[in-house]
Amino acid sequence: MTVLTEKELSTIKDLLSSEELLVKKFQMLAEHADKPELKHQMQSIATKHQKHFDELYQKLS
Repeated sequence: MTVLTEKELSTIKDLLSSEELLVKKFQMLAEHADKPELKHQMQSIATKHQKHFDELYQKLS
């Protein structure tokens, strides 16, 4: 396992927060979308950001 510097850890923490916020925003947009294709697109984007979050989180373990 690679040892991360404090700056790298701080950057990953900031990125995790940003990705988490994007997941929540796109999930909320999907919930409020009237058109099924728009709902699907918002859910897809939320899933993409969740994947980014998961990949960043794995860097910490």
